[in-house]
Amino acid sequence: MAGGLLPSGGGDEDGLPAVADINITPLVDVMLVLLIIFMVAAPMLVAGVPVELPSSQAAQLTPPAPPITLSVDGQGQVFLDQEPIAKAALSPRLAALAAADKTRPIYVRGDKSLSYGVIAELMGQVGAAGFSRVALLTEPVKP
Repeated sequence: MAGGLLPSGGGDEDGLPAVADINITPLVDVMLVLLIIFMVAAPMLVAGVPVELPSSQAAQLTPPAPPITLSVDGQGQVFLDQEPIAKAALSPRLAALAAADKTRPIYVRGDKSLSYGVIAELMGQVGAAGFSRVALLTEPVKP
């Protein structure tokens, strides 16, 4: 052994050139074995327990109604689902919406320049109408 000295053309100690080709045969063998394993295992993952479900005349589940959005801009103008509404007409309108579906969520959006009292007053009107699912929307903090 020559202590790491190789001929100038590269290669191994015998002076043979290095082989730079990829041997495809082991790669194909491994891929075929993996393919067979996944073909056998995939149906077992999806199948579950075989059950014959009974028939039913129960009503189909209806998708939930979209939430109601109650917004207040910087000037104090109130919007119900992007439609401007007078503050005096808000309570009767909320009561009518609650009579239709009290489980419908309400999102309250308020301008950050507004005082806490304005938002609290709106949330009080929403609660008085009978809604229990009320959420305050905010913007995420930008990094």
